[in-house]
Amino acid sequence: MLLLPASITLRESRDTQRLLSQALQGEQHGEVVIDASPLQQCDTSALAVLLECRRLAQAWGRAFSVRNPPEKLASLAKLYGVADLLFAAAPVEPDPSAN
Repeated sequence: MLLLPASITLRESRDTQRLLSQALQGEQHGEVVIDASPLQQCDTSALAVLLECRRLAQAWGRAFSVRNPPEKLASLAKLYGVADLLFAAAPVEPDPSAN
């Protein structure tokens, strides 16, 4: 699992993208999971970074998801219509009354 830094704004986005891309190349197998819980400050640049990571993962044939998004990141993703592309859906519990 990869961790996001505390801040991803336009100022940090290029360096963050470079570091995450390098980390993705180092993890050759399995799902790419990014833990966004450390993120405290973000703007739409964070979405661009995460979408590029998703694109890279898909190019390598790997699943991708972002876990534990802070509220601001989740709100931005929903506003721009990319939340379903980035965030893993919560598992659906089976309905015991359906039997």
